[in-house]
Amino acid sequence: MESQRQKKIAGLIQKDLSEIILKSLRESGRNNIIISVTKVKITPDLMQCRAHLSIYPDQYTEPVMKEIYSHQSQIKHEVAQLTRHQLRRMPEIDFYLDESLSKVDEVERALKGEDNPIKNPDLLDSRKKK
Repeated sequence: MESQRQKKIAGLIQKDLSEIILKSLRESGRNNIIISVTKVKITPDLMQCRAHLSIYPDQYTEPVMKEIYSHQSQIKHEVAQLTRHQLRRMPEIDFYLDESLSKVDEVERALKGEDNPIKNPDLLDSRKKK
């Protein structure tokens, strides 16, 4: 169970990460990509942080995540600058892809009948007969 301190720091880091990523997207001219920081979890010792990112549209997921991984230390530094009065030590930030929005989209398409496996058996890769 998370303590109040963990929740407060997670919320602070989530807000700052969102601002930094939004600013970075604007500067790079990628206005057609939506990135949201869906969840941030902090370990009880406040030294590790797991940030879950959701990227839309899905075709930009892999290149954007590679770019975020390559700029991970710079992002951490920018968050540290914004939180320098609230935290003594900045936790290490690990980025993870949150695929919940793509799963919701997949379920919605299935409910609408767009991806109906009965009408199109090729959608069921794991059950294909060879």
